[in-house]
This record gives sequence, structure tokens and C-alpha cells, in this order.
Amino acid sequence: MGRSRKKKPLYEQVTITDIGAEGKAIAKINDVVVFATHVIPGDVVDLQVTKKRKKYQEARVVNIHEKSTDRVEAFCDHFGVCGGCKWQFLPYEKQLFYKQKQVCDQLKRLGKIELPEMTPILGSAKDTFYRNKLEFSFSNKRWLTFEEMDSELEPKDMNALGFHIPGMFDKIIDIEKCWLQPSPSNEIRNFIREYALQNGLTFFDIRNQEGFLRNIIIRTASIGENMVIISFYFEDEEKREGLLKAIDKEFPDLTSLMYVINTKGNDTITDQEIKLYNGRDHIFEEMEGLKFKIGPKSFYQTNSEQAYELYKITRNFAGLTGNELVYDLYTGTGTIANFVASKAKKVVGIEYVPEAIEDAKVNAQLNNINNTSFYAGDMKDVLNKKFIAENGQPEVIITDPPRAGMHEDVVNTILAVAPQRVVYLSCNPATQARDLSFMDEKYKVTRIQPVDMFPHTHHVENVCLLERR
Repeated sequence: MGRSRKKKPLYEQVTITDIGAEGKAIAKINDVVVFATHVIPGDVVDLQVTKKRKKYQEARVVNIHEKSTDRVEAFCDHFGVCGGCKWQFLPYEKQLFYKQKQVCDQLKRLGKIELPEMTPILGSAKDTFYRNKLEFSFSNKRWLTFEEMDSELEPKDMNALGFHIPGMFDKIIDIEKCWLQPSPSNEIRNFIREYALQNGLTFFDIRNQEGFLRNIIIRTASIGENMVIISFYFEDEEKREGLLKAIDKEFPDLTSLMYVINTKGNDTITDQEIKLYNGRDHIFEEMEGLKFKIGPKSFYQTNSEQAYELYKITRNFAGLTGNELVYDLYTGTGTIANFVASKAKKVVGIEYVPEAIEDAKVNAQLNNINNTSFYAGDMKDVLNKKFIAENGQPEVIITDPPRAGMHEDVVNTILAVAPQRVVYLSCNPATQARDLSFMDEKYKVTRIQPVDMFPHTHHVENVCLLERR
């Protein structure tokens, strides 16, 4: 006889009171914290618990009795199904409030260190059409609308070109208009979908690993240059040439049109040969008179205009006078290193990805920057006593690690090197708080500046200045 499952509770007429880490809304019921999504403080709802843990529960909203007075109408037709822009129903000024609160809470709760007064978060000038890169997936297993699910009729077309449904790797929502990337992103995607349907090109089936069309990547630059990369699952020269020729004809001003034949089980193309069909194999972005070359595999901050604000804050926190040796850790394609170079004596950049370091060197040459040098390798292995002896003792270290934060060895090396100032950029205040606590014995946090790079999401960047005690 099977074990009976205890029915999870249904909480009725619950008021949402706050928003916590990862953007989840919070309600407290009999001293139990309950997390939910798609609601905001002030909403009165019924919550069906889906997960029970010792310290918290997770629930889904089954009914809204009263909507918060802060609620605004979502502007995207795909809201609530698509996994992006989950905070659309929250006014932008409220989004900024909760992002700043998230940074403050995590630095205090996890860091447990003395903190200065936090500067108000810097909002994004654009809260729509701000991204310079998007990836869309083809699928022959389209996510059905609620109306289609309720209908007894079989859907006529199951093909889709859009985004993955959260938590479902094989389901794609067909996107008609995305509010994230400026023109001609929507026009390009919709043209490719229409051409594929009219010409019988098969959409990818990720479970069965079959189908011709896999993905498209669209990159746009603030100076009007655009790149399109089409990913095919197998080579069919006639069909591939037909699609690429049609795109080239419809969008003659494309800076770069490229393609890749990706026969792997996953969609990543960083290890694949990407071929040029027409135009250049790169586009350029500009920032404060500097040009940055962006190839199909290059990393570049996805909100170009806000990245400029982020880098200005970084340079300001670094307090450069022209006499400092600066180490730029996790330098990527050297954007920050090259951006601050004119204010420093020399900048040394370190990055794990060799291709990114090559981009960094190219960007330095492109802008006639002669006081930067770049090294590839695992940060914890490269940044050692020998490296510092060869490259010099830095007065300033700028570090911009991935979401996981800095490796303990890297933190210990920074403490041993003991630069006068450390500027720490983070896309994850929780791991930043952990690292700050490790450095607290030798460094005091003197300035904090949150920056919103991704409106309508819970994500937030934060910059901290640490000064040697």
C-alpha cells in the first residue's frame, strides 16, 4: 500500500507584505515565511502551498481578492507566461526601491560588517528596448495559450520562435513582440519565422534532436550596427542559402550576417565554428569616444547605455590620478580596463576565457591604448606572487567576478597584495556580501552604489569601494 501524501495547506485572504531575494514576494503566516511569484506588496490573495521546508514555504497564487494600489498594467502581451520582465506590473520607481532594499538587506544580513550610507540606486534611462543581445529558440513544441489548452480543437501550427518557458527546457513561447531589444530585432525574428513556415523549414525538436532550425542570436549596437547569427542543426546548403539570401535581401543594412552548423546536444556555440555569410564578422560599440569590437562570441554588457554609467562609477570610485598601477580582475573583453586606462599609469587585465583576452588586446590596439596588458587563465592560478613580482604591486584592484563571487584564493591574494583601494562590481549582492566579510579585517567599505542594468527584473548590479584600514 502506497504512502499517503499529506495535503499541502491553502492559505486564504493573505496580504503580500514584501519582496525578498531573487524577486520573490513574501507573506508571513503564523510566523512562517511564504514565497510567491506574480504578486506584489499590497495584493490580497489565496496561496496554495507547493513546497514545505523547515524555515519557509513556497506557494502559487490561485486567486486575487484585492489588487495592490501600486499595481500597473503589464505592457507585454506575453507577460505571465514568458520568463522575462517579471516585474512589469510594479511601477519602475518601486522596482528601484526593492532593488536597493535587496542590496542593503543582503550586505547587512550576510556581510555583517560596518557599512556607509548607501547612495540611491541609479535607474536606467531606458526601461524598455535596452538590451543589445537576445537569443531566440526554434521549437516544434510550441507552448499553447490558455485558450488553446481549453479548446477541444487541435492547434493548427505547433512551431514557435521565441523564449523557453521557465522550468521547461523543451517548451518555447512564440514571441510576436519583445520589448527588450530595439529595432530591427522584432522585424528580423518575425521575418525569419514567416519565411521558415512558408518554405517548410523544420523547427528543432530538442527531445528527439531533429529539425533544421535551432536558434538565432541578434546583437545590436547603440551606433546602429546589427549582427544576426543563425544556428542550424545540420547542413542543407540549398535551404540554408535560401534563408540567408532572403534575410540579406530583406535587411540589406545588416552589418553582419553569420551562421553555424551545431550538431551538438546543447545550444551553446562558443566551441563552434561560426561562418560569415555577408558583411563583417563583428560589429562595433562606442563608449566615451572608445570603440569596442564585438564578435559573435564576445561578451559585452547587455545594457550598453547603463554599462557606460556603471563604468563611470567604477572609474570614479578607483580615484585614479594617472600614477596608479591597476589590476582588472575578471576583465572579460577588457572593457573596464581600456575604459579606465587613460586615467591610470598602467592596467593589467586577467580573464579565464582566452578568446575574450584576444578581444581585449584588439580593443586596446583599436583605440591606440598602449598602457594595458592582458593575461588568460584561471584567476586563482594566475594571480600569485610570481605574477605580482613580474607585473608590479597594484595601488588599485578592480574586480568584477561572476555570480558565484570570488574564489577564496583570490580573496586571500588581494589581502596579501594589500592595494590601497579595491573597487568591487557585483551582479549578486549575496556573494558580494560574503566576500566583503572576508576582507573586513583589512578593508573598510566606504562607498556603495547600486545600479539597475535590467529593468522589470529583480537583478541588480552593485559597486562597492573598499579602502585599506
